Amino acid sequence: MRVTQEQMRENRRRILAEASRLFREKGFDAVGVAEVMKAAGLTHGGFYGHFASKDDLMAHAIEHAAAEKVGSAGNLPDFLDAYLSPAHRDDPAGGCTMAALAADVRLRPEAARAAMTAGIRSQIARMETALPDAFAGNRHREAIGTYAAMLGALILARAVDEPSLSDEILAETRAWMTADM
Repeated sequence: MRVTQEQMRENRRRILAEASRLFREKGFDAVGVAEVMKAAGLTHGGFYGHFASKDDLMAHAIEHAAAEKVGSAGNLPDFLDAYLSPAHRDDPAGGCTMAALAADVRLRPEAARAAMTAGIRSQIARMETALPDAFAGNRHREAIGTYAAMLGALILARAVDEPSLSDEILAETRAWMTADM
């Protein structure tokens, strides 16, 4: 049976969604193509009809995940509360792609790094629009600092093996970032 173009697009979307989720949850090296295809409800043999390699898949999965997060960050304190929360920390598969994959991407081919770069640029732009209107300083610099602090706090909170320290990292970073808002 021949697959329609619409079904091919839907299959690709499912592959990208599952790859993004699995890469964030387990890391790039721990996930195989067969696992991604199975999670997408497809056979392993169909993979190369969509992607040239697993590295190619990673680049497209990063783009896919970053595109899901496009839009305004809205109210910055509310955004920080959600981002720097135990729920977000405990859900890497459904959370921030950049925090989950930044360390992995530096070891990948240029396409994955370019996708990560585009995603980071997009998130910085979101931060610029989310800054309070009363902010009179350099919005771009503030957005970069805000985003870097958020990512760093989330990465550190996920890395430590002491739950109380993990919670403290999130809470104190949130408090520090919202102190002057």
